[in-house]
Amino acid sequence: MTDSGKRCLVVERRNHIAGNAYTQKIAGIDVHAYGAHIFHTSNERVWAYVNRFSAVHPYTHTVKANYQGEIYDLPFNMNTFSQLWGDISPEQAKDIIVSQQTLAKDTNPHNLEEQAIRLVGTEIYEKLIRGYTQKQWGRSCGELPAWIIQRLPVRFTYDNRYFEDKYQGIPVEGYTVLAGRLLEGIDVRLNTNYLSDRNELRWLAEKIMFTGPIDAYFGYSIGRLSYRSLKFETELLDEFDYQGCAVMNFTDLETPYTRVLEHKHFAGGNQQMTVITREYPADCSLTEEPFYPVNDEVNQSLYSDYRKLAQTEKGVLFGGRLGEYRYYDMDATILSALQAADREGGR
Repeated sequence: MTDSGKRCLVVERRNHIAGNAYTQKIAGIDVHAYGAHIFHTSNERVWAYVNRFSAVHPYTHTVKANYQGEIYDLPFNMNTFSQLWGDISPEQAKDIIVSQQTLAKDTNPHNLEEQAIRLVGTEIYEKLIRGYTQKQWGRSCGELPAWIIQRLPVRFTYDNRYFEDKYQGIPVEGYTVLAGRLLEGIDVRLNTNYLSDRNELRWLAEKIMFTGPIDAYFGYSIGRLSYRSLKFETELLDEFDYQGCAVMNFTDLETPYTRVLEHKHFAGGNQQMTVITREYPADCSLTEEPFYPVNDEVNQSLYSDYRKLAQTEKGVLFGGRLGEYRYYDMDATILSALQAADREGGR
């Protein structure tokens, strides 16, 4: 909006800018404080916009999975199938998966378990999906909606890329520096909760873009939306390399965390020490940070009611994962914000 000559004020509840993409330096390593953030997009407008504020270090995201000490490549591709079943051809891998699809083969999947088995068979489901997913969402796969993994990538080529977008990478100086450049010339108030101070703040602007939880904005007046949260355990280790990759998923139920990040590998660092973060999924209380909307039928119905309330709130727009109660990747969030600026005459 500042491009069109408008003044902006950013109000941030936490003590830093950049939101969940915030990165901080530890031993010269950019640490993703709230979990891994990989920028990827095929949208030329979004790519050009990000490059206004930071060069992007080329980084092709690949993920390893650890199931009880066995290591597999993700997403599912011929490397994964070879690790499971030996030296096989793509057609042989397809035949094995088809032979394991009997539980959900001829039915319309009613839950995530049936959908997963329909896509990749029982062995991959048991080793690489069930435990991780149940930890992530805090429910059994039989209780989760099928749509969560409807777009699960399955490739019958030796292609370990997690994303297929034209552009992907990590800002060279970290997301915090990128955000700082984006906010140049903009007033920022940290340690300020809009909801606590809205009687003062509301009248400072003609329009408000609220990116916090939409149900909190309305005082949970018609119910509380469900989210999953994360707890982080970060360590500086006096060793050169801990796990040899940026992200290792732990897919068994016995391991309490879902993944371990080794941050230096996001930027190809050669520091003599390393920093790792273990991620523990958790229920989200009112005092914890909401990360993932639980988009089941009950919550979607409740969000629909809140959206109707939002449409009557004059001068207030609702955006982002929490304001729109949807799982946005970063590029989709940026595009949504740019489009909102277009509608408001800000471009």
